[in-house]
Amino acid sequence: MSWAGTVDPISSERQLSQETVIDAPPGVANGLELTWARHLWALLAATVWNLWCLGWLVLLLAVVTAIPVLQITVLGYLLFVAGRLAGGETLRHSLPGLTKAGQIGVIAASLGLASLPIRMLVHWESVVAIIEPSSRAAVALRMLAIIVSALTTVYLWWAWVRGGRLWHFVWPEPMRFLREVWRPETWSNTADRIWEFAVSLRLPMLFWLGLRGAAGTLIWLLPAMLIMVVTRDGQRAVAGVIGVIALILLGYVLLTLPMLQAHFAAEKRFRAMFQWRQVRRDLRYAPWSYAGAMFLTLVVLPLPLYLLKIEATPQEIAWLPCLIFVSFMLPARIATGLALRRCRRLRTAADAGEETHRGQTQRICTIVSRWTVRLLVAPAIVVVYLIVLGGSQYTSWDGVDTWVRQHALLVPVPFVGL
Repeated sequence: MSWAGTVDPISSERQLSQETVIDAPPGVANGLELTWARHLWALLAATVWNLWCLGWLVLLLAVVTAIPVLQITVLGYLLFVAGRLAGGETLRHSLPGLTKAGQIGVIAASLGLASLPIRMLVHWESVVAIIEPSSRAAVALRMLAIIVSALTTVYLWWAWVRGGRLWHFVWPEPMRFLREVWRPETWSNTADRIWEFAVSLRLPMLFWLGLRGAAGTLIWLLPAMLIMVVTRDGQRAVAGVIGVIALILLGYVLLTLPMLQAHFAAEKRFRAMFQWRQVRRDLRYAPWSYAGAMFLTLVVLPLPLYLLKIEATPQEIAWLPCLIFVSFMLPARIATGLALRRCRRLRTAADAGEETHRGQTQRICTIVSRWTVRLLVAPAIVVVYLIVLGGSQYTSWDGVDTWVRQHALLVPVPFVGL
């Protein structure tokens, strides 16, 4: 039997695939390149927009932080971020109002840019009025400034009505403007959207969360209040002994208090602020995540900020140092939320029986890590924090009150408030 006229199916399939690749139309390769270019452009645009939103979010939080009473809302926001992360949400969904902060930033930037030509015309008019008062040029410039100001106001208002996005400021859609500007529905819908925007910020909820979180934290900081009393009236030996005992108790409280705050924000129950044993049991399952979060929350991020509290800042620019404080404390809350989420996830896996499949060596490493963090790493972090905190009463503008005005745990404000 001759095999000369037969065809190898494998070789023919390979030849067919090669021919298919070679004979592919050139538009396919160009389409793939175009797809990658679009994905890259979309990624770049999303990154820039998210950074823009995050920057304006921090700026708005800093401005609110400088306002007495309303600063409790900022504490509620930071606790809310930690609680959402501890509950398993993604980082973007744990930052409420992120997109809205970016939209506010676009509106603020449009106001700033739109005011530039108006300021220029007003400046020219003032210069001409000084050189030649009541001249035609001065009157013309004054009228031109009024007209430009009116047109700019209408232009910006129309962009805000349509949603306040970047494209709305670039293209005004004049035909749509002529159709809808005379309709009463345009004005009523705008008012409804403004109200919905204000309600979506959930400021009352954040204020209530921050108020309860501050109250629970102050209860845990009773040893710090005792240290304040002893320091102010430290003339007797008994006061020194009481101060040392209170300092030890404060250090023990600080070992868990940041995680307790995240647990309270996740549960949204005031009683959760005092569920000490439950949180301590959770922390056993991810000791190094807990240690890393504590290191960021009590050492890396808050301690350099005590340098800004050496001298009081004028109230007019109090938001400027608040901007730095919020920029440092927001990552600290994110770290505590992520650490508590990992602890809970590993505890759930252990309760489900997945831990039984681990080897003996891995179990021993886990036990060693757990006790190393509990007996050495975490106490060392707290001791460093207490040393800087104790020294800040002699350098900070707050004086002895710095024992309670801890921006790592309460409102991230340097000179006013709690």
